[in-house]
Amino acid sequence: MAQGLTEDRGSLKTETGAQPAPDGSHGSHHDRSSFWTLTMGSVGVVYGDIGTSPLYALRESLAHTRSVGTPDANVLGVVSLLIWALFLIVTVKYVAFLMRADNRGEGGTLALMALAQGTLVRRSAGVLFLGIIGASLFTGDAIITPAISVLSAVEGLKLVTPLFEPYVLAITFVILITLFMVQSHGTGSVARFFGPIMMVWFVSLALMGLSHIGDAPRILHAFNPVHGVHFLFSHGMLSFVVMGSVFLAVTGAEALYADMGHFGARPIQVAWTGFVLPALILNYLGQGALLLTNPDAIENPFFLLAPEWALLPLVILATLATVIASQATITGAFSLARQAIQLGLLPRLEIQHTSDKQEGQIFIPRVNRILLIGVLLLVAMFKNSSALASAYGIAVTASMVVDSLLAFVVVWRLWKWPLWGSLCVMGSFLIIEGAFFSANLLKLLDGGWVPVLVGATVVLMMWTWLRGSGFLASKTHRDSIPMRDLIRMLEKSKPTRVGGTAVFLTSDPEVAPSALMHNLKHNKVLHERVFIISVKTEETPRVPSQSRHEIEQLSEDFTRVTLHYGFMESPRVPVALANLRKAGLKFDIMTTSFFLGRRTIKASPNSGMPIWQDKLFIALSRQSANATDFFSIPSDRVVELGAQVTV
Repeated sequence: MAQGLTEDRGSLKTETGAQPAPDGSHGSHHDRSSFWTLTMGSVGVVYGDIGTSPLYALRESLAHTRSVGTPDANVLGVVSLLIWALFLIVTVKYVAFLMRADNRGEGGTLALMALAQGTLVRRSAGVLFLGIIGASLFTGDAIITPAISVLSAVEGLKLVTPLFEPYVLAITFVILITLFMVQSHGTGSVARFFGPIMMVWFVSLALMGLSHIGDAPRILHAFNPVHGVHFLFSHGMLSFVVMGSVFLAVTGAEALYADMGHFGARPIQVAWTGFVLPALILNYLGQGALLLTNPDAIENPFFLLAPEWALLPLVILATLATVIASQATITGAFSLARQAIQLGLLPRLEIQHTSDKQEGQIFIPRVNRILLIGVLLLVAMFKNSSALASAYGIAVTASMVVDSLLAFVVVWRLWKWPLWGSLCVMGSFLIIEGAFFSANLLKLLDGGWVPVLVGATVVLMMWTWLRGSGFLASKTHRDSIPMRDLIRMLEKSKPTRVGGTAVFLTSDPEVAPSALMHNLKHNKVLHERVFIISVKTEETPRVPSQSRHEIEQLSEDFTRVTLHYGFMESPRVPVALANLRKAGLKFDIMTTSFFLGRRTIKASPNSGMPIWQDKLFIALSRQSANATDFFSIPSDRVVELGAQVTV
């Protein structure tokens, strides 16, 4: 779920004020200047990861071929594979095809999962599990991307002068720690600079490549896929190893789909086909031409493209570009975590809103700390970008396979394609991605275990939280009094009534909230107006304001309200209550008290889960933010009533 999924991946939508239409396009009310602003914004946010791949992709791909074949054939073959990987995976699958499978203008693994679920009569455990796997794999990618991107850029300092070599790791640590420390301030003020910097970066890529293509014009033969195919079939098992490194060129491709909601499909497509793709191809061709004339440049063909006087400015520019690529991944992880929370896959973590204008500007402290620790551990363990490249690829290829499987359900069930047509199209993508995935599996023992371990851990946590929450909800429902039965009981034995309005939040609106029962039991009073409010997350990114609430009058003084939010929205109950007043419900918000239940969960031998999973679920529940913060309720209006339950 680069997937990202990623609501806040740079958040340039704030700056432009543009909202994509449900079809992913931008309507006629957006003028030409707005379109080009969005296009430039997409260059700065969407393409940071894939745009920094030239730093290491060709170098790592050719590193395996030094002792086999002929240098010229190897260079032509690998450059051809890089070009055609960009064309088939990025251009054909994501830009031309998958961006049509949007969930009301949004993309990403979880958005695609929700879209696929909506096409099925009953909720599919298989589709849900695919979504969980895709989201979990993105977490592994979110840890590796900042580490390899920043480290590969800082390593360029060694070419400026060997004196920098002992300080490469220290400089990398300082940059990464600073990057994560500024996350709490939000990315809006920084995002406006992303586009221009990345525009300069891609122009530099193109010019550097162009300046060397003339050194060996035969590099242009790499456009012929025969060279790539010949390389694959003439190197045996080594071809598989090289494919794993070639895939480094397309890491970040899922960002095109995940960030569709920020910029719309058209600006992203135009930026790719008209600017980013040509710059990447020219740079790979330039690196290839350099290696054809100077095979010793394999040490670092990217930085050696630049003249000596431009080396230090290029290192600085590359560092800025990799920080931007890392920023996009980090904010994408925040957004993915929020989507998972809203869909009930993770406990409700503390979410801070860093902008009062843009919903997508969020910061999740706990996720930020976990990512920082993971990134620093990776840099300390692997120490250089070549070693880290071995850890890169498995998570991304697996997440692409997940996207293709989910897209198959959408193409077949939603688009109504015939089964054979759906199998042919999506099967073609799966064959290509399956080959890359198999090639990356060869890196498993060399470092590929890192994203697999991270992904497996997140899958276990999501599965445990989903399962434990289901058991807990079932037990709570079974042991509670139906709301209508309670109202009838209260009509017979009338409690003392006090003025004002009481709001009880509950996840199960059919039964009496535990906080209401404890209030009646211990305080023996009831407010003159009682609202039973539940928040429901829909399988769409956003819910229109006119569909936000459902109101049901249970009795003269009891009202049941269901608030509907999309999985990319944060529920803000006070704002919803203000809208309820506009809808005709009469109460004074200043005399309203919010009653929340705080549960202490204990393990039970009859929970239905193994004891280790009980303990993991309880540990996860302790990480939950309190409902006051999560639902943005003023803390001075909240009454919390505790209860102890067994899972």
